[in-house]
Amino acid sequence: MTISEIDRRIIGLLERDARMSFAELAETVGLSKTPCWNRVKALEAEGLIRGYRAAVDPAGMGFGIEALVQVSIRPEMFEPFEREVRAHPLVRRAHATTGEADYLLHIMAADMAALDRLLRMEISQLPGVTRTVTAMITRDIKSENSLSEAHRHAGL
Repeated sequence: MTISEIDRRIIGLLERDARMSFAELAETVGLSKTPCWNRVKALEAEGLIRGYRAAVDPAGMGFGIEALVQVSIRPEMFEPFEREVRAHPLVRRAHATTGEADYLLHIMAADMAALDRLLRMEISQLPGVTRTVTAMITRDIKSENSLSEAHRHAGL
């Protein structure tokens, strides 16, 4: 799919501030309000804009520990494993991967004791799990990036 320069700019502005008014958004990209609104609706309908949400600080919500967990499972168990992972409220992100592990989970816990319980009593007990390797996140270097800026940089 080809993305126009105006659509890329609209996406970039909404990535930075999804609460920006259509009037301000339109003025910034050089359109009138209605054509800008129509472009945003088209980007939503095409699935390029998948939604809007607040960026919430995990530590501010009481999650003092975040970790990345590589998980290996028995191959025949991928469907029940993925179903359980999708439903687990402490799994922030989950990715099927190549390499030594089958999945990479980004999990969070209140503290080390809670993380230990989560790993031993929940993550390791998910369907088909044969092995886990955990790496603690000590600090964020970069937690999000602008896809519109990445798109521009890649020359797409």
